Amino acid sequence: MYGTQAINGRGHLCIGGIDTTVLAKEYGTPLYVYDTALIKSKINEFKQAFARHAGVNWQIAYASKAFSSIAIIQLIDEQGLFLDVVSGGELYTALSAGMNPKRIHFHGNNKSHAELAMALDAKIGAIIVDNFFELDLLEKMCADRNQEIDILLRVTPGVEAHTHEFIMTGQDDSKFGFNLGNGMAERAVKQSLQSLHLNLIGIHCHIGSQIFETDGFAGAIKIMIKHVSAWTHDFGFQLQVLNVGGGFGIHYTDSDRPLPIECYIDTIVTTAKKECDCYNLSLPSLWIEPGRSIVGEAGTTLYTVGSSKDIPGIRKYLSVDGGMSDNIRPSLYQAQYQAICANKANEAAQSQVALAGKCCESGDVLIKEAFLPESCTNGDLIAVFSTGAYGYSMASHYNRIANPAVIFVEDGEASLVVRRETYEDLIRQDLALKDLSRNN
Repeated sequence: MYGTQAINGRGHLCIGGIDTTVLAKEYGTPLYVYDTALIKSKINEFKQAFARHAGVNWQIAYASKAFSSIAIIQLIDEQGLFLDVVSGGELYTALSAGMNPKRIHFHGNNKSHAELAMALDAKIGAIIVDNFFELDLLEKMCADRNQEIDILLRVTPGVEAHTHEFIMTGQDDSKFGFNLGNGMAERAVKQSLQSLHLNLIGIHCHIGSQIFETDGFAGAIKIMIKHVSAWTHDFGFQLQVLNVGGGFGIHYTDSDRPLPIECYIDTIVTTAKKECDCYNLSLPSLWIEPGRSIVGEAGTTLYTVGSSKDIPGIRKYLSVDGGMSDNIRPSLYQAQYQAICANKANEAAQSQVALAGKCCESGDVLIKEAFLPESCTNGDLIAVFSTGAYGYSMASHYNRIANPAVIFVEDGEASLVVRRETYEDLIRQDLALKDLSRNN
């Protein structure tokens, strides 16, 4: 059980003090359910972990790519966090939510002219520059506007995190950032320092996601501080911010062993202090960008069982009313999840089944080996845990399946924060042939 999850006297799973069968009846399924008390608790863990280190300047920015909506950004804002966005859409959502632009950082390896213009118009806090094309473009745009902007340079430190290859980002062969090993980063630092409009305040790296050890963070910091020392000596660079990104692992299944948040933060702070002391550098402000580790475990997706198929001697399939359209991670990353029968939560889970989605793809299987009660059948409610990150944000309209609703629950109250899409929503942007001919 995660956060405020519990089983009531009727044997039903409850989240935030509300029976999940009641939630399913009121809001329908599939349904994303977020335990906002757990989100606040996770945020507090990060704050307390930094607070243990007196005299250290730090900043926590929520990586909104994990889950972006007006409501979650407002909750993040209320908790005093900064925000990391990676697209014009995420930036627009943040501004629409009322987020202070100065508390927003803009990431991404291919920001368009229009996206950078939106960021400059809003006067956001910082842009994390990813490549020379962007560095040149941003300089020209700021010069044309006679505007200055704080920037960080994203670097690849050559550190390979122990995670799935699709979500490793700190190795040399990466689409992200300026490579430290071949001199690209040094050239970017020199160019930035010569700019009249770009104020280089720091460097950034992100070594990957779903990381269960601290060695990668320590190694990346050591490499970056070593290069910063040389840049300080050669170019007079003054490092104000060291941003080590996010990627802190969470619990999806019982085989996962994520470290306590304080272990990651302790390693980041102590390594940065030691390396800065070694090179006689002032300790910069230490920034992190957790996303999954804030919202991942707080999310649960509810599904209703439909058809079943028993292949003797091979496998039994239970199909639900969602799948890769609302959670593509099992198909994309071979991600693993755990589930229970939410309306029979007290019954022994003795039957091994494949929990299949409804998309017209053989690979649409949410959990290949789910353990559920023998009695689990059509009409029963399935709860898949730890779906708070990259479920809704990666949802698609494949097979013209409408996106589910999203609700927040806490202290016995539920709030609808994203309405369920309708079929009308699916075709809202479509044009008929007669409309095309008229427009032509």
